[in-house]
Amino acid sequence: MTTAQTLLSTVFGFDEFRPGQAEIVDAVAKGANTLAIMPTGGGKSLCFQLPALMRDGVTVVISPLIALMRDQVRALKEAGVSAGALTSGNTEEETEEVFAALDAGHMKLLYMAPERLANSGTHNMLRRIGVSLIAVDEAHCVSAWGHDFRPDYLRIGELRHMLDVPLAAFTATADQETRSEIIARLFDGSTPETFLHGFDRPNIHLKFEAKNGPRKQILAFAQEHRGQAGIVYCASRAKTETLAKALRDAGHNALHYHGGMEADDRRFVEAKFQSEDGLIVAATVAFGMGVDKPDIRWVAHADLPKSIESYYQEIGRAGRDGGPAETLTLYGADDIRLRRVQIDESLAPLERREADHGRLNALLGLSEALRCRRQMLLSYFGETTEPCGHCDLCENPVEIFDGTTAVRKALSAILRTGEYFGAGHLIDILLGAETDKVREKGHDTLPTFGVGKEYSKREWQAVFRQMMGHDLIRPDPERFGALRMTEAARPILRDEATIDLRKDTIQQAKQNRRPAIKRLVSEEDEPLLSALKAKRRALAEAARVPAYVVFTDRTLIEMAETKPQNLDEMAAISGVGAKKLEVYGATFLEVIVGEKPTDVHPMRRRLAGKEAGTTFDRLAEEQLRLARGDCGSEKYLSCSTSTLKQIAERKPSSLDDMMRISGMGEAKAERFGPAFLQILSEAS
Repeated sequence: MTTAQTLLSTVFGFDEFRPGQAEIVDAVAKGANTLAIMPTGGGKSLCFQLPALMRDGVTVVISPLIALMRDQVRALKEAGVSAGALTSGNTEEETEEVFAALDAGHMKLLYMAPERLANSGTHNMLRRIGVSLIAVDEAHCVSAWGHDFRPDYLRIGELRHMLDVPLAAFTATADQETRSEIIARLFDGSTPETFLHGFDRPNIHLKFEAKNGPRKQILAFAQEHRGQAGIVYCASRAKTETLAKALRDAGHNALHYHGGMEADDRRFVEAKFQSEDGLIVAATVAFGMGVDKPDIRWVAHADLPKSIESYYQEIGRAGRDGGPAETLTLYGADDIRLRRVQIDESLAPLERREADHGRLNALLGLSEALRCRRQMLLSYFGETTEPCGHCDLCENPVEIFDGTTAVRKALSAILRTGEYFGAGHLIDILLGAETDKVREKGHDTLPTFGVGKEYSKREWQAVFRQMMGHDLIRPDPERFGALRMTEAARPILRDEATIDLRKDTIQQAKQNRRPAIKRLVSEEDEPLLSALKAKRRALAEAARVPAYVVFTDRTLIEMAETKPQNLDEMAAISGVGAKKLEVYGATFLEVIVGEKPTDVHPMRRRLAGKEAGTTFDRLAEEQLRLARGDCGSEKYLSCSTSTLKQIAERKPSSLDDMMRISGMGEAKAERFGPAFLQILSEAS
């Protein structure tokens, strides 16, 4: 069986595993039932693709979205791996090609959606083709109360029993409750080998801002990343359209995407986002798990996400190539109110609604955090870490004040008005504003009338927003969103607890100042990187594949920085495997060097970047020198490139071993053997 390390290098072009990958690959390759929780961008797909190549038979991959499957299949084919997908989006020719490969026994990875498992014909086909492993991508979709529930994922456990093969499940989004549900539903309660390899994405910068002219805030953030691919998540379909137009009006290349669009229009946006550099998509979460673009440089939320799991998964779509990425999340009192009402008005059982409030509380706590955001985010997933020094709060610590008195005054106003009013009216009472509504309700006679004049209206709005963020007050859907006190607030009201709040440091987004665009490479290397991207785009468009399937941004950046001068140096670039070196190596070398590289024999090209390649070159030179013997007048002899390749790779240690190499024989071993053995000795 070929080793995982060899396949990692020769097929996928990577010199080493990412943290956690090697042990997961080992467990899956050995046939252990496996559950792996890895951060988005941590390389989950390699953890089932490599074992599929190491094991006999077919690996069936259950994946939730057609776009995701098609992209992975294209990338595998580009790397020289036999893979296919059976989806409703296939043409007849594509489906026939998949079945032909299965019947011939060539197929190694077969992708399909969980909905296909409802078809009895699928079961018969899977029995027939020799399935040896089931891989489940986005395994959290099996959670009945999760944010991405897919009912047909519940059929996977039955499929495992029917085929009696090991199952490997992967996800980036699973708290303890979800992990338990995955084990129960996919593994029948038996304990799989479980790998929890951290939720930290240190390359992603975390930033939150309270809403204050949100459109200007998003435009300013996009301006900082002009020319870089990004996603802006919005809570409504209408906002995706208006925000995409605002981005275009500001000179950005931007499109919108939501579930209400025609299927052809959605596919157009998906394809354009995959193939174009620097495109921004303003989208609802419908633009979700199908995003498999590794070089997204930023993700913004124009509205507060539904939960901390949703937030984590959505920001995780940035920087999947390991390069630097930035996020911005905007939030306000209206967002909090909307999310609370959505939970309260759902049809879920009471205990599920309370759990959803808890998940929202975790996100709101992250929004209103007083110290390192990364610490707070990771603590939700059960991890501890030192302050990261790389989030907005580490870079610019917030000013904190004792908000206990302010919170008590606000709670008093809520209780004295019967918990029947929203923040606007309550702030008027605290400020002593004699509005018509205040006088009509007689609230100008309350003891709390005018007791909050030490704060401005904006400051009180920040206090009420933070109170909602700390779950001290909630909107009551039965009272048209009026604020009511929660049990968590009672200790503060009774003087049994205190609370720190943050002073809002809201600053208006500046329209006239153009922020410096964050560079991916040095200014000196930017022209070469642009040229490499242009070549990549042309090749991708000609092949009708996403740009990253040719090479990722990370690979092109390394090319621009190291400037390889030949195929050996090109082979050392991360992401340049044997197949891609053969197909694209010379083309990209021409861009870097400025001229077409010298043709290399295919046998030599297969050794590019390997120690055996240098040995091959020395053997070829020595063979040319000795072609007519030391004296230069003997009978002409030569070895084929295939023979030289075998000698360079197998490294025979004696003349007898040398003669056993195909194409050598006694005469050639006598002529070239001593010199060849000397070269091999010096190379070892």
